[in-house]
Amino acid sequence: MTIQIDPRTAKQLIQLQMMNSIDLQGTALQSASTSSSEDSSFNQILQQMVNSTSTDATSTLESESTDLASVTINGQLWQLLQAKVNAASAISESSSNPHITNTTNNHAVSATAYDNYIKQASTTYGVPESLIKAVIDTESSFDPNSLSSAGAKGLMQLMDGTAQGLGVSNSFDPAQNIDGGTKYIAYQLKRYNGNISTAMAAYNAGPGTLQKLGITNDQQLLDKLSLLPKETQKYITKIARAQAKYEV
Repeated sequence: MTIQIDPRTAKQLIQLQMMNSIDLQGTALQSASTSSSEDSSFNQILQQMVNSTSTDATSTLESESTDLASVTINGQLWQLLQAKVNAASAISESSSNPHITNTTNNHAVSATAYDNYIKQASTTYGVPESLIKAVIDTESSFDPNSLSSAGAKGLMQLMDGTAQGLGVSNSFDPAQNIDGGTKYIAYQLKRYNGNISTAMAAYNAGPGTLQKLGITNDQQLLDKLSLLPKETQKYITKIARAQAKYEV
């Protein structure tokens, strides 16, 4: 089931999240004495989002950067949404992707042909497997021979200069590419203190682009999202949606 986020709903979610700080694991940081009214409102809005099957929001996101700025969620709310949505309904991947294996009991099993490499890279660099798979899915649709018009190569679309700096001699070798790409993700996560959306923006647009705009965390990213290239704006949302598919 694909979840479409209505921009107006997303704005309400963001406002509620700002009133109730959440850490990167989706855990409330406020004390247990916090009023339950805000949480109840959040859950009600989220349930409406989960039940919605309209495709209108998708076209809105792709055509209006101002709405996209409202619905591209910072790393904190992103994690909370994933936890809430996964608890409410398991997300099944489309059978059109030959690299994904769907299973019974309505639980999505994100098995790929590159799981061993992904698991090893995740362990080595401390990057969640779901995030690695989300980047591979978004960048190359799990095609190890993918080559972009700009010269980006392999599963995670590494440019030659970047690959060389990461110790990758053959970007079309899945083992090398996944290791190098994951190392780069880990570097960006460390650079931006675990802010996932900001790290993903840097992966797509380059750290220099964010530096020029004075973006160092997810809140600043949200505030200045409309100043980023539209490709990067869409990329952040795609990564969030893809990671949700691979959460176990």
